[in-house]
Amino acid sequence: MFIELGITFLNTLRDVAPIVLLIAVFQIFIIKKSIPHLRNVIFGVVLVIFGLTFFLMGLEQALFPVGELMAKQLSNPEFITKTYSGSSTDWKAYYWVYIFAAFLGFSTTIAEPSLYAVAVKANEVSGGTIGTLYLRFVVAIGVAIALVVGTYRIVVGDSLATYIMVGYIVVVIQTIFVKKDLVALAYDSGGVTTSTVTVPIVAALGLGLSSVVPGRNPAIDGFGLIAFASVFPMITVLGYAQINDLVVYFKKSSKN
Repeated sequence: MFIELGITFLNTLRDVAPIVLLIAVFQIFIIKKSIPHLRNVIFGVVLVIFGLTFFLMGLEQALFPVGELMAKQLSNPEFITKTYSGSSTDWKAYYWVYIFAAFLGFSTTIAEPSLYAVAVKANEVSGGTIGTLYLRFVVAIGVAIALVVGTYRIVVGDSLATYIMVGYIVVVIQTIFVKKDLVALAYDSGGVTTSTVTVPIVAALGLGLSSVVPGRNPAIDGFGLIAFASVFPMITVLGYAQINDLVVYFKKSSKN
């Protein structure tokens, strides 16, 4: 355990070092000014390194194995025959997997630190119009739907490319008809959901599920859930903007 902790710490130090070095070089040699509140900055960097180290250890020791274990248990033929009266090869036989995936996607997205950081900044620049918790909630719904659709695709063995292309076509159509205020934020929301917390757990879910569903190959079918988790939050955030536009439109119409 302590050896793994030391290795994780060194790996984190190696990953963070280029970022710190880049900022220091630009601040000293390009901007040519001292870094304000240097002690606070150094203390913050130390906290980031130690925080990421413990966080990654926690993911590796707890969340990643649990995600894979839950997928295997819920897809186990013995469990399926107890909870479903039809054929175990029917896609509906895996309904507990879909339910688990939805709640997993929602909860991991709410806990995603990258999304929280974006939500805080969106709240600041919008003057409080975009609520921090509300944005995270809308994005989390998108990831929940994404994992339900993604696990269904693994069970039935459909083409990943078809699903992703259809998802992006929907995003493009929404982008054309929605006001531009939230378009950039919606696109960024799709990116930040695939970060530190979500990626390892979602990947574990996909690999675990594809290893027990008959006819699926983890190397081919196990990946792709993360792609779903990128597309669907864009759809839900853009959908949220469209609903807001409709509400405003109907309010104006009722006054007139």
